Amino acid sequence: WIARWKVPKGVRGVMPVVVIPLLSVAVVGVLTALVIGPPMKALNDGLSSWLSSLSGGSAVLLGVILGLMMSFDLGGPLNKVAYVFATTGLANAANTSAAPAKVMAAVMAAGMVPPLAVALATAVRPALWTENERESGKSAWLLGLSFISEGAIPFAAADPLRMIPSFMLGGAVTGGLVMAFGSGQLAPHGGIWVLALISKPLLFLLALVIGTLVSAAAVLAMKRIGQGSDAEVAGEPSPRTMAASRA
Repeated sequence: WIARWKVPKGVRGVMPVVVIPLLSVAVVGVLTALVIGPPMKALNDGLSSWLSSLSGGSAVLLGVILGLMMSFDLGGPLNKVAYVFATTGLANAANTSAAPAKVMAAVMAAGMVPPLAVALATAVRPALWTENERESGKSAWLLGLSFISEGAIPFAAADPLRMIPSFMLGGAVTGGLVMAFGSGQLAPHGGIWVLALISKPLLFLLALVIGTLVSAAAVLAMKRIGQGSDAEVAGEPSPRTMAASRA
C-alpha cells in the first residue's frame, strides 16, 4: 500500500529501504504499545501470579501445568510465561535442591519434549510423513536436545489439532515426573548439554525419555486416526475404503 504512494522522484529510491521500514515499525510499535501490549501484560501478570500461588502446593501439579504451557505454543506467550516464571525464580535458588531449581529443570525438560517427539515419530514411522517433514524430523533431534522447542513448530503449524495435544501430553508427563523426582538445575538454558549441572541427572533423563515416548506415541496414534480422512480429502483411497472395495 505504501509502495503505491505517489512521491517525488528524488524520494522514490529511498522509499523501500528507509521510509517504508520506518513507517511500518512506527505503526507496529504504536499498535503494540497501545492496543496489544496492555492486555498481553495483564495476561502475563495474571498467569505469573497464578503460577506463584501454585508454588506452595503440589510440586507435581505445578510441573504438569508448566509442562502443558511449555508444550502448547512452542515459544509463544504461554511458553514464555512459564519460562520467565522459572528463570525469575532462579535468583532465589541457592542450590539445585531448592524449589526454583526444580521448576527450572521441569520447564526445560518439558520444552525439549515436542521436537524430540516429532523426531522420534518421523524416524519410527516415516511412511506417515512427507519428505519435508522427515527432513525436519532429523533436525529436530538436535533442536530438542538443545532445548529449542521451536523445532516442532513446522509440525504444529501443519496439523495443530493433532500435534499440539500430543505435545502437551508428553510435556505434562515430563514436567510432573521431573518435579516428582526432584531434579534441579541453576542453568536457565542448555538442554542436554548442561546435564552435568543438573542434580539427579539420570532421573532427569528418565523423565525426558518417558515424556518423549508418550508424546511420540500420541503423535503416531493421532496421525493414524486421521490418515484415512486425509487421504480421501487428497483424492486418494484410504486403507478402509480400499478394503471395502475389495470386499
